[in-house]
Amino acid sequence: MMKRIREATPLPGYRLRLTLTDGTVIVRAIRPLMVGPVFGPLRRNPDRFADVRVEGGTVVWPNGADLCPDVLIWGGPPPARTRRRRHRAHATPSGARRRTPARTSYRNSGRD
Repeated sequence: MMKRIREATPLPGYRLRLTLTDGTVIVRAIRPLMVGPVFGPLRRNPDRFADVRVEGGTVVWPNGADLCPDVLIWGGPPPARTRRRRHRAHATPSGARRRTPARTSYRNSGRD
């Protein structure tokens, strides 16, 4: 399950205390992320910044401004899932098949 924002509390200095769906609590400085005209009223008026609420797993403001939850939670996209290694089955002396990692291709590496 993807982590999302469950609760947001405004803090001084354009920071937010975020409670995530897994119970983790993090504090993020939001000012550097507030780029573009939609954030102008929020940058100029801390009281408007404090009108933040959570909707759809991220933070939003009454003027329509919002921020990507992945940027708030991870500082960018979420970590990639661990890739599963591709395996090939090989016969053993007893005839049973065992799984081993696929061989590395040496194509274009100068090795023949």
